[in-house]
Amino acid sequence: MKRIRKGDTVVVTAGRDKDRTGTVVNVMADGRVLVEGINMVKKHQRPNPNRGVTGAIVQKEAPLPASRLALVNPATRKGDRIGFRTLADGRKVRFFKSNGELVDA
Repeated sequence: MKRIRKGDTVVVTAGRDKDRTGTVVNVMADGRVLVEGINMVKKHQRPNPNRGVTGAIVQKEAPLPASRLALVNPATRKGDRIGFRTLADGRKVRFFKSNGELVDA
């Protein structure tokens, strides 16, 4: 079970986009995370006449390491650490370390 999942709202804790928030678009198998509107890079796109693609410089999101992200706690509106807990019915859920609230209801 991963600490950060697709659809979570996260805050960047280090790097040039520090303190910016965004929604997780994709979590890769190697531990990197793609966040909407964060870590934007410019890619030089080659033209491909067979596909009808024109050459241009496009902006896209680059993946970030998951260690640079923290899940946003809605109660405090700040980044928070995540722990795991097993409920009485056997489900494994995530919870915020600061106040103990469950992330997955």
